[in-house]
Amino acid sequence: MSEIDDVVVHTPVRHKWTYVEMLVSSLLSLTASLVLSIDAWKLAANPNTSLSCNISATLNCGKVALAWQSTLLGWPNAFLGLMAEPVVITLAIAALGGSRFRRGFLLTAQGIYVIGFGFAYWLFYQSYFHIGALCPWCLLVTFTTTTVFMTMTRINILDNNFRLPPRLHAKLSRALALNADTATVLIIWAVLAALILFHYA
Repeated sequence: MSEIDDVVVHTPVRHKWTYVEMLVSSLLSLTASLVLSIDAWKLAANPNTSLSCNISATLNCGKVALAWQSTLLGWPNAFLGLMAEPVVITLAIAALGGSRFRRGFLLTAQGIYVIGFGFAYWLFYQSYFHIGALCPWCLLVTFTTTTVFMTMTRINILDNNFRLPPRLHAKLSRALALNADTATVLIIWAVLAALILFHYA
């Protein structure tokens, strides 16, 4: 058995629209990460460079990018998106092509994305309360990270990769059948939008 055979088995496409949502969201996040990475290089060459997303004093990519929080690991945070999002894109495309990933692989992806999800909201918190400016491209990453996280969670719950007790699994599956995950994402988006409007409008 080859290494790849140990990772996936080929089956009819499952969770088709969930994977489509994951793919679109991760493509948007990758685009934002690419733009932010290019801007980081521009600012490294000239900190006074005016970026296209410097819309105002409060919607200002440059101010956020020059803060220490934007290079927490010693390089621009956007580089993490360039590394992580292609993996998610590959996962979604492979799944849409009929590959079904094994439980351990999907749980690992979920665990890594939990870290990414937490990191995205930590950056939003830092921008909102400490940096005093928001980056439009960073906001796009926050919104799309929320969606990708929720799609991964949906798949792992429906396939019971978390090995939930039968009663809890059935209850969550019924909630997902009623699009509880979509409602949760919309509520989170609405809260973020309300916070932005309240603080910066």
